[in-house]
Amino acid sequence: MRLTITKFVAFTFLGYFTIGLSLAVLPVFIHHQLGYSPMIAGIVISLQYVTTFLFRGYAGNIVDKKGPKPAVLIGMGGFALSGILLFVAYHLQNIPALSLGVLVLTRFMTGFGEGLIGASPVNWAIIAVGDQHTGKAISFNGIASYGALAVGAPLGVILHNAYGIGSIGLLIIVVGVTGFFYARSQKALKGNNKEPRKPFLQVLKTVSPYGICLALGGLGFGTISTFITLYYSSLNWTGAVLCLSVFSVLFIVGRLIFGRSIETYGGMKTAIACLAMESTGLLILSLATNPHVALIGAGIAGLGFSLIFPALGVEAVKRVPASNQGAALGGYGLFIDLSLGLTGPLVGGVASHFGMLYIFPFSMAVVFTGFILAVLIQYKRG
Repeated sequence: MRLTITKFVAFTFLGYFTIGLSLAVLPVFIHHQLGYSPMIAGIVISLQYVTTFLFRGYAGNIVDKKGPKPAVLIGMGGFALSGILLFVAYHLQNIPALSLGVLVLTRFMTGFGEGLIGASPVNWAIIAVGDQHTGKAISFNGIASYGALAVGAPLGVILHNAYGIGSIGLLIIVVGVTGFFYARSQKALKGNNKEPRKPFLQVLKTVSPYGICLALGGLGFGTISTFITLYYSSLNWTGAVLCLSVFSVLFIVGRLIFGRSIETYGGMKTAIACLAMESTGLLILSLATNPHVALIGAGIAGLGFSLIFPALGVEAVKRVPASNQGAALGGYGLFIDLSLGLTGPLVGGVASHFGMLYIFPFSMAVVFTGFILAVLIQYKRG
């Protein structure tokens, strides 16, 4: 069963690996090479999540009507095209406005790929192994996504320092094409449930309380992933990419060691504990006076964030018919896209108006708000 899930969430790994490759270097490229402000860099990075948001529902409908395979194929094609655009943007860096314009297109295409790949592999896995393993499939899918970011981000920095950001574009093309042909080789599966499907907006309304908690919790991850390189630079610290890797590694450790907590204690109790832990990690990071303490804070935040998505996701999926499972996961995933999409302009605005030192206190306050909301949902349910 685990091998079957892994076979399908490998597509998630490939997709998020391409995202991770450029994650740590694009803000620096936009700010230092092209000469734009941190807020502009944050907005451009966040455009990916806006497009992902727009295409999550579309992908969910494809999965429910035609199965996950077509969505995965289209998503991998989108990633390959984003690599081509990134390669072009690198060669236009001497014309900053034009290079930035192509980067905007790159982020849109990356978001398109993520929107199609976001919930499709995990649905493929759930159809293959059965609904009783939904929590495990969601958890494995998260390990694949954040494991890919943990591997991709440092590799992207190495490639950028050695060969320039154009080399990252070439690798993204290779990964996207590889994923496309791997998907073509897999058997197409489709859910057999005959229950009538609810409209997507109705499904979205049902999962929204859990999605809002997820969105608030996701801002901590968004702040670390988008702004940690600029934050370290502002403090004259080195090793920013290590901070992102520690977050991602502890995220994976949390899912591997504590994954059964959802089955044992329930989704809401697990989410409440995780939101509290993520808030604590962000508080430590905001108070850190050296990069070693910052790594501890990032690790605790990663451990806290590890089970938020599957814990709330299991609760959300329970509340819709099986015929809407793809739409439910797609709609639920919209909220993490919304969170990451707002992180750039929100946190970038805080950095531009108040200074980089205020970004982690701000993100900690937002995540703690998610903790309070989760407690209220649990209290209301009794």
